[in-house]
Amino acid sequence: MEYSQVCHSLYALWSSPVKKKLILLSIMFLIWVYMLYSCVGYCSTMPSLVVDSYRGKETGSAVGKRTESGRTDLVSRLLAKPQPWEDIESDYEEPSIRTAASRDLLNNELETDRAEEWDEMRLDQQQRAPEPSAMSSFSNGSGSKKLPQAIIIGVKKGGTRALLEFLRVHPDIRAVGAEPHFFDRNYDNGLEWYRELMPKTLEGQITMEKTPSYFVTREAPARISAMSRDTKLIVVVRDPVTRAISDYTQTLSKKPDIPSFESLTFKNRTTGLIDTSWSAIQIGIYAKHLDNWLQYFPMDQILFVSGERLISDPAGELGRVQDFLGLKRIITDKHFYFNQTKGFPCLKKAEGSSKPHCLGKTKGRTHPNIDPEVVQRLRDFYRPFNMKFYQMTGHNFGWD
Repeated sequence: MEYSQVCHSLYALWSSPVKKKLILLSIMFLIWVYMLYSCVGYCSTMPSLVVDSYRGKETGSAVGKRTESGRTDLVSRLLAKPQPWEDIESDYEEPSIRTAASRDLLNNELETDRAEEWDEMRLDQQQRAPEPSAMSSFSNGSGSKKLPQAIIIGVKKGGTRALLEFLRVHPDIRAVGAEPHFFDRNYDNGLEWYRELMPKTLEGQITMEKTPSYFVTREAPARISAMSRDTKLIVVVRDPVTRAISDYTQTLSKKPDIPSFESLTFKNRTTGLIDTSWSAIQIGIYAKHLDNWLQYFPMDQILFVSGERLISDPAGELGRVQDFLGLKRIITDKHFYFNQTKGFPCLKKAEGSSKPHCLGKTKGRTHPNIDPEVVQRLRDFYRPFNMKFYQMTGHNFGWD
């Protein structure tokens, strides 16, 4: 009898048009609240908010200082580890005290790098739409922020931005758009600050970041090793002479009054002594920097990507990267087309968008004409370093 009365009451409640609408509105409201709650988790991982948290680091209090004394001691011990290097060529000198002009130029280059990073981020946000996968599964609401399992550590002007954009197409890779510069500029902020910059990931997804200056930062290998000795490292390398000219071209675009490439290349043009204190030259001595990394990481944990092949055969290089990360080869030839105007490959469909996506105007700049004799002198300078780099990596990149 009671059962009949309850059924009768529910039937009467549902049969009323007004009450029926109220019930439907209540259900819709609950669904809307749930979606809003999920969206809050999703939006917290968008690049714009990562940028805001990164930009506000100087004004806010540092978050998540190291509390594990054992970890701090480990860093001290690692930094104390000897890092031997034998010069290959007689006219190579380890940079010592720079002149005032050199310091000013390096400061200008740092400002240029930062300005270009923000230009890339603004363009990235303008061209990207929210990721549909995150909204459809509410994965960002249930995921968690993890320290990166893989880092693109270098090199500047080698093709790191292109590689990161290509990798972000993979559903199992989540990456920070901006360069965190944690292991070179912001290390004192602590690992928790670094973790907060990362996007949320689900089980099986890989968290990544890229900061090309890590490769030439002496403290970076020890610091990354202290975070995790299992971190996979990716280095995008390019013909060091072309890379140096590209580096100079970037600085020139922001600071048109800087000295000529030729005058910056030499300590003394008459003697032909190369000025290795200029960062554009020093970065290209790959063997020297790699020797520092091998003090802390085995070679099988470092993948070297050819910047030239990233242009001529992007799918092939991306296949190697996916294998290295232990991921299924999802990014293939079908994802790319070659843009004749820019002179490099672009994505047919970028992450979170149905439209083609090419890197911005800051990429693929036309290089200035450089004196052929200076170019040849640089090739002669880099040759022995390149040979040692080939031996160390077991791969001939064909720069000579």
